[in-house]
Amino acid sequence: MGSSSPQQDGAIPLWLDCDPGHDDAFAILLAAHHPSLNLLGISTIHGNASLENTTANAGSILEAIGRPNIPVYPGSRKPFCRPAVHAPDIHGNSGLDGTDLLPKASQPPVTDKNPILAMRDALLAQPKGTPWVVATGALTNVGLLFSTFPEVVEHVQGLTIMGGAIGRGFTDAPMSRLPGEESRIGNVTPWAEFNVYCDPEASQSIFSNPILASKTTLISLDLTHQVLASQTVQSRILTGTTDLSSTPTVLRRILHALLNFFAATYDTVFGLSTGPPLHDPLAVAVILSNLNPTFAKANSEKVLTFDDKGGERFAVTVITDGQHGEDASLTGQLGRTIAKPSSDGRGVAIPRGVDVERFWDLIVDCIQRADDCNAARK
Repeated sequence: MGSSSPQQDGAIPLWLDCDPGHDDAFAILLAAHHPSLNLLGISTIHGNASLENTTANAGSILEAIGRPNIPVYPGSRKPFCRPAVHAPDIHGNSGLDGTDLLPKASQPPVTDKNPILAMRDALLAQPKGTPWVVATGALTNVGLLFSTFPEVVEHVQGLTIMGGAIGRGFTDAPMSRLPGEESRIGNVTPWAEFNVYCDPEASQSIFSNPILASKTTLISLDLTHQVLASQTVQSRILTGTTDLSSTPTVLRRILHALLNFFAATYDTVFGLSTGPPLHDPLAVAVILSNLNPTFAKANSEKVLTFDDKGGERFAVTVITDGQHGEDASLTGQLGRTIAKPSSDGRGVAIPRGVDVERFWDLIVDCIQRADDCNAARK
């Protein structure tokens, strides 16, 4: 198979656990096409939609970006000990509403191997201290991985999670611009971010492991709501420039349509009219940043800069009291992430800022690489 996205020697191996999802589509794009990354595989998870839908969506995205050879493993269809929660108000019933141009996957998902075992084997096959795990959905699969196979905790270089919300002025990014919601912290409840809320017990199992926590970067809503796909960004994604006169490829039309749908739901639900936050690819981008010293040292001119205030670290706990549902008296603060500065300088990194322009450059570059890859396969 021809490809115009050759990996560099020493590309960083990663495993992506996701629930596609409009923003997950861009996370897959970045993980599959950045030349410094080697996407070992994808496991899917309940979350934005049912497991059946998120698995089909992952295969469709890989097909659309010219990387159908990357294996997809269907993971957990529900949390540890709760029913599954989905987000049709944000992502539509399919989890990836907004375009009829997405192709069907040419490769079926892998169902003859347990997905948690597949993650373990793929990660342990890499040299110790090199692979990353990136989680952009509910944390059930990843919680199972690290609790079942503690040797993987020691083996990986890093874990990046898109999840959580700190609030209380952690950054100045608004969660909502609707009247009366100025103090909102979360996106699924006033207190909680969706991925952590979906499986708070799995989330707590990760943050309570001190060795794992010290390797973890949390990409919270406080950061992602600074990275909005504005009209200018949407134009760049459609054409590669801000010039709308050129004819876009099918892939660009797909990604543009997905962003348009995502923008409309975020405007309706949160009053964010500038554009939707592109949460999930930021979790992949951490591997290409100053928060990964190995990459930063070897690629000083290509590093994406996150602001972690010179290395501040946090002890993170998740509130697990309460029930999923619409009744606030029963839900309470379920899924809220509470971050306290670490007393020993270890713990979870929670960056407060990012070089937004450089981030969008990364995304636009990987779209071009995907276009080139598709052209080479024809």
